[in-house]
Amino acid sequence: MGFASPADDYIEGRLSLDALLIQNNDATFFFRAKGDSMNGAGIFDGDLLVVDKSLPSSSGSMVIAVVDGELTVRRLMKHGDHVSLRPENPEFKETVLKDEQELQVWGVVTSAIKNFT
Repeated sequence: MGFASPADDYIEGRLSLDALLIQNNDATFFFRAKGDSMNGAGIFDGDLLVVDKSLPSSSGSMVIAVVDGELTVRRLMKHGDHVSLRPENPEFKETVLKDEQELQVWGVVTSAIKNFT
């Protein structure tokens, strides 16, 4: 004999994380965050990021980017014809792209999945 759990009142049925977090299956990939540069946005070392390649990257979008062959997670900022990649941690410097630098945006970060253990 047992007792009903108070959590039973809040059960809504099955939940699919794919349906909740992924808008476009064919254009979505996962990326493991490394480092502390995006802590201010709630992204910490080891978080699993959900990235959508099909979304347009606009000013303010959090993106997975490659600059001169180096992979990074930053906030894309467009100021007229200037582009920069801004970290969300004051201990890191904003990267202002120069004319000779190549920027590739791999996708827009839509979610972060965290482990607390």
